[in-house]
Amino acid sequence: MVSELQIWQWLEEVSDPEIPVLTVVDLGVVRSVKTNGDQVKIVITPTYSGCPAMQVIEEDIKQVLKFKGIDQVEVELVLSPAWTTDWISEKGRIKLKEYGIAPPADEVDKSVLFADPPVIECPLCHSTDTRMISQFGSTACKAHYQCNSCLEPFDYFKCLK
Repeated sequence: MVSELQIWQWLEEVSDPEIPVLTVVDLGVVRSVKTNGDQVKIVITPTYSGCPAMQVIEEDIKQVLKFKGIDQVEVELVLSPAWTTDWISEKGRIKLKEYGIAPPADEVDKSVLFADPPVIECPLCHSTDTRMISQFGSTACKAHYQCNSCLEPFDYFKCLK
């Protein structure tokens, strides 16, 4: 019989297919782990309801746990409560920045409707003299920015709450 803590540790081996430096635990998509004898139930929440990576994540979770000797795994996808960027771990935020993606700011960007855009630090040179190029980056959960100091483009992981 395996502990829930051990399952959580094994889930740290499951990378997000879109941002491979993050694990599904770093990203906060794994909501709970329950064990009942030799059966394991994992509850996951997508970063947004249309996220195409969720099927891959489910299969990767099952594959990692099968490799560890757990054959009876149920992965349940739940949409409520909706995922927010608050669920990204501090370790995940550091990994994003080191990978070259600006982690989410502390507040939702409502600038399109009301005000100036948030100040986003360049993950490469750390300048705050940056500008949004596009509200949508390489995936729907990211925006595309450029640093005015080093001139490098970078993705910004949008804040969702």
